[in-house]
Amino acid sequence: MSNWQELEHKYYMPTFDRLPITLVRGQGATVWDDNGHQYLDFVAGWAVNSLGHCHPAVVGAVTEQVKALIHVSNSFYTIPQIKLAELLVNNSCLDRVFLCNSGTEATEGAVKLARRYGHLHLNGAYEVITATGSFHGRTLAMVSASGQPKFQKPYIPLPSGFINVEFNNIEAIKAATGSRTCAVMLEPIQGEGGVNIPGDGYLKAVLEWCRQKGLLLILDEIQTGIARTGTLFAYQQYGVEPDIMTLAKGMASGVPIGAILAKERASVFARGEHGSTFGGNPLACAAGYATVKFILDNNITQNVKEVGQYLTDGLDKLKREYRFITGVRGLGLLQAMEFDSDLAQSVVTACLDSGLLVNKLKPSAIRFMPPLIIGRKEVDEALGILDGVLSTTPGKAGG
Repeated sequence: MSNWQELEHKYYMPTFDRLPITLVRGQGATVWDDNGHQYLDFVAGWAVNSLGHCHPAVVGAVTEQVKALIHVSNSFYTIPQIKLAELLVNNSCLDRVFLCNSGTEATEGAVKLARRYGHLHLNGAYEVITATGSFHGRTLAMVSASGQPKFQKPYIPLPSGFINVEFNNIEAIKAATGSRTCAVMLEPIQGEGGVNIPGDGYLKAVLEWCRQKGLLLILDEIQTGIARTGTLFAYQQYGVEPDIMTLAKGMASGVPIGAILAKERASVFARGEHGSTFGGNPLACAAGYATVKFILDNNITQNVKEVGQYLTDGLDKLKREYRFITGVRGLGLLQAMEFDSDLAQSVVTACLDSGLLVNKLKPSAIRFMPPLIIGRKEVDEALGILDGVLSTTPGKAGG
């Protein structure tokens, strides 16, 4: 049998800090490596595998689509693309959809759309205000948009047109707004930045400011969208409606896809001003339609609310037991646990050895993003493994 990890070291660019297992199969919330070891997956492809691994609804839809039509150019109409666009519009506050391949393409496209709006309606305004701690993607422009210096420093000079201000501070947004501002772009909950929850009224205040100044509000729901927080979209929990919203990750259960949604007034792309070769192709859209339709038809949002609260309660119980846990935060099935020191890597590694996959969010925090179909039994199993790991954490045993 090939040593896949040695081959990866030889041929692949060293861009990922991988855990030392090679996954070969998945079913539901369980994955197996090439040595036959089994793991409970609370990473779910970074919040991508919404329905778990190889869900029958998605497998069936993709299989049928592969046999019918995999790809044609966007010079032609295709049925899966139109069906998915209709489903997204009919279940959101937005009116128009553009489908692409990834989250970073969606956010980049959203910024292009906002700049086009600025050229047409705001005297050429082009700057976008974003928040510190945000993460909007890996292209040069989206690295510039993301308010995290660790992602920016290797690529200076960065594209201009973005102003990073303190998250959860409406006054900082007001102070940064000027004649060149066309939009404010925020994550309703900052995922990669630490699962940071906005304060009461923050998003409403931002929307009110945008309306007052004629700016567009862009909500990046790449990680929070598609039921991850307990509603189909996170904005629905904060009493706001964005002018533009971006989606990706969980929309097609692992098949690469992204989307820009916009209100009619903000949908200002003309023919030829934006496009994609692979975006919205029949295969990805069949997977996306099957995923979103299953979530809607089976009230998966209710499961996320109930099991998400159960997970929160369990994590809070561990926090009370172990004094070195300084925080538990999140919404639905997007949760984080913070430590008082840089324990994340050792906890992740020990969980792996015990059959649980969790994500190192930063040196002092781990993240939980299980499939949306997860049940209490799997949560109990995960909490039990985590409890065992925490109880034997070097220098921390006994709380």
